[in-house]
Amino acid sequence: MELKLGDRLADERTEWQVIGRPYTTAGGKTAHVRVESVNNPGVTEIRSWGSHERVGVKREERKG
Repeated sequence: MELKLGDRLADERTEWQVIGRPYTTAGGKTAHVRVESVNNPGVTEIRSWGSHERVGVKREERKG
């Protein structure tokens, strides 16, 4: 899994920012990550995907 802190994900409700390190369960078959709503700070969720699923991510390039 290549999600990193600060990555942004979008779904039908809002845009989310990764605020916790990703982790897997079920022998690496399910991936989880803690996210926070960009539009409503303080609203958090734990999102889960099958480890084989692709997740669209927007990542800002860091300079320096």
